Amino acid sequence: MKTKIAKENTVEGVSKATSIIPARTGAAFLRTLWLEGRGNRLKIMSTDSKIEFSGEYRAENLEEGLLGVQGRSFYDLFRKLPTGEITLSQDKDRDILLLQQGRRKYKLPTYDPSWFQTFSPFPEENAVEWTASHLRELIEHIGFCIADDDSDTMFYMKMVPVPEEGYIEVCGLNGHQFGMQRFIHPGLQYLLNEDGVLIPKPYLLELKKWLTQDEILLNIDQKRIFVTNKLRSETLSFPISFDKFPNYNIFLSYFEAETSRLVLDREELIDSLERIYLFNTETQRCCYFVFSDRELILYSQGQDTGEGTESIEVDYQGDIEQIIFPTKNLIEILTHFKSPYIQLEFTDQNGPCKITGEKDSDYLVIIMPVKVEEETYYTEEEIESENL
Repeated sequence: MKTKIAKENTVEGVSKATSIIPARTGAAFLRTLWLEGRGNRLKIMSTDSKIEFSGEYRAENLEEGLLGVQGRSFYDLFRKLPTGEITLSQDKDRDILLLQQGRRKYKLPTYDPSWFQTFSPFPEENAVEWTASHLRELIEHIGFCIADDDSDTMFYMKMVPVPEEGYIEVCGLNGHQFGMQRFIHPGLQYLLNEDGVLIPKPYLLELKKWLTQDEILLNIDQKRIFVTNKLRSETLSFPISFDKFPNYNIFLSYFEAETSRLVLDREELIDSLERIYLFNTETQRCCYFVFSDRELILYSQGQDTGEGTESIEVDYQGDIEQIIFPTKNLIEILTHFKSPYIQLEFTDQNGPCKITGEKDSDYLVIIMPVKVEEETYYTEEEIESENL
C-alpha cells in the first residue's frame, strides 16, 4: 500500500477509530488500526471485538493494499504532526509502515493482514433517518441513570416500542434512579420487535462521542445495531444484548395512588442545592427537605463544614413533613430538565419520588430518597440503672 492523505481531513477519523481500541489487552489484533487504500479513499477500521468502526476519507492511492498498525502508537504520532500532506507506504519485506511528511520520516511495525476479519456492512434495507442531536439528548437524559457494573442487569439502556400509544420508550435504571424518555419515530418503531433492544452503557458512550453529524441513518438486524452518516463515510456498529431488563412498570405503578406534590422553580432549586452542597461531607452527602404549604426549607450540616439552611417559596400539597435526597444526584437530575417549573411527586417519606416538568412532558426521572436511621442515645434512666 502507498497512499497520500491530508492530515487535517483524516485525523478525526483516526481519533474515532483509536477510541474503540481497548486500552489494555493481550490480543494484538484488538490493538490494531487497519488501513486500506482503494480507489480514491483510505478506509480506517478498528474493533474491540464487539464495537466496530470504519471510516473512509479522501486519498491519493499510488498502490492499493491493506495493512495493520499498532493503533494508539500510530494515533499519538499522527495527531502531533502539523497540517499538511502525509505519505503512508508499506515495506512488505520488512513489515514496516513508512510515514513521511516533508523531511519527517517514521517507521512503524505492521501486523499480518491475515489477522483482519471483515467488518459487518451497513444494511441498507429499512434503514431509517434520525437527527443526531435527538439521539444525543436521549443518551444524556438516560445515561446517568444506568448502572456502571457490567454484571448488573441494569447495565443497559432499554428501547422498546409501545404500539398501542404510538411511542417508543427509552429508559435506564441503576437501583436508586430511573429515567424514561418517550418519543415518536414510526420508522424506528417498525425496526424494533415487541421486546425492544438493550444497549450496554459503554456502547452508548462511544455512540455519543461519534454523533458529530446532523443527520444519521440507523438500522437493526437480528444481532447488531448500525449507525452511519448520510454520506455513508463513517459507520459504527455494536451487538444487541439479550439479557433481561427489570420490569420498570413496577416503579411507575407507585404513582397511580394519591401522592404528595411539590411544584417549584427549577433554577432556584438548583442554585440553593449547589450552595447547600458545600455543607455536605464524605459521610453526609444529603439535603433535608422540610415542607409547609408555601415554603420549602433546605438544610445540610457537617461536623467539619457547619450548617446551611435556605427556604424557597413553593406550592405543596401533601402530608409528608420531611424527606432526604442525595444532594449531588438531585442537582444532576434537575440539569436534564428544560421546564422553568418542575413537579416532585412523593409516595411516602422513604418511597420513590417522580420528577417531571411541564415543558418536558415526555420525560421523567424517579429518584429514591435517603433513609437515615435515627441515632440512639442512652436516656438518663438507663444511665442511672447501669450505675446501680
